[in-house]
Amino acid sequence: MPTFMNDPTMPTPNFPGSHMVVDDHYIFISGLTVADLSNGHAARGDVKEETRLVMRVLARMLEMEGGSLADIVRVDIHLTDLHTLQDMDSVYAEYFEPGCYPARTCTESPHICGDSSVEITVMAKRPHQSAQ
Repeated sequence: MPTFMNDPTMPTPNFPGSHMVVDDHYIFISGLTVADLSNGHAARGDVKEETRLVMRVLARMLEMEGGSLADIVRVDIHLTDLHTLQDMDSVYAEYFEPGCYPARTCTESPHICGDSSVEITVMAKRPHQSAQ
């Protein structure tokens, strides 16, 4: 049975959804933007800084469930401008071991919520849970 949860350090979603859904095998994290973060407004418009902040929060959320960025198996990224792909990638790549990158989709979405430049959604393998 999945568990639906919101990160207590972030504002409650203003949409009918959860920040994170966890089942026995996977952790699904809804698309995050800097507009979702209480400290993200100053970074808005700088795709590198937006990516950095979102990746840090994703790492923290995975750690809440005993995981890490290394457990991510799939990423969906939306950019308001695909011309910023190299800038976003230069930061994104720092969060993974070279050659161990998740499967990924990257699309241009000109109207991301909160006027953010990047939105990142992840699916991660849940670390093995010991039998209790």
